[in-house]
Amino acid sequence: MTAKLPTLRFTKFQIFVHVAALLPLVVLIIDALRGNLSYNPIQEATFRTGKTAMILLVASLACTPANTLFGFTPAIKVRRALGLYAFLYALVHFTIYIGVDYGFDLRLVLLELEEKRYVIVGFAAFLILLALTLTSTKGMQRRLKKNWKKLHKWVYAAGILVMFHFIWVQKSDIREPLIWTGVLGLLLLLRWQPVRTRILSFRTSRRAGRRKPRPTEPAKVSEPEPAAQ
Repeated sequence: MTAKLPTLRFTKFQIFVHVAALLPLVVLIIDALRGNLSYNPIQEATFRTGKTAMILLVASLACTPANTLFGFTPAIKVRRALGLYAFLYALVHFTIYIGVDYGFDLRLVLLELEEKRYVIVGFAAFLILLALTLTSTKGMQRRLKKNWKKLHKWVYAAGILVMFHFIWVQKSDIREPLIWTGVLGLLLLLRWQPVRTRILSFRTSRRAGRRKPRPTEPAKVSEPEPAAQ
């Protein structure tokens, strides 16, 4: 008897997320092959992959608030995929940086770690994402049990480190990094228990108001017909 392979079923929203997550990488490869990566292709590729990793990481952090606070349940089904895609782009970003830019010369990389703070926080964020990716399977979740949730809360630290990395890389014009930092701050605020409780309470009260039964009208009592004379 041959073992049946599990059937993969994706919703339209999941397909959209997978396509949207892979599209920047496809565009990057096409631009690289055509020589459309500006006058400094290595820097352009490094920036693109880093920014995409940041966006996907923020999107993965938005999934739980979207579900628990606003009732958007499809977000939960793509949360893990978004986190893995964020790591994929971070890995490409890191590989371009130390491989293409520095030729895997660890001595030069260590000098960069000593001299540039954005490299330190970026590398720390990458190590956190690496640990989260390696423990993202259901098997690891069963093995780690309660420690799994504790470990995966480090994703918040990774998000904060990424924002510092983005701000320090930009140096002069930090308007865009500050906008993304504000978005991350809002997501973390929505996860704060007092805020979360208030929003859930508000949603519950609204649902109860919508389902409140209408007052029934009093039954009409028909008057007896006059007796036939």
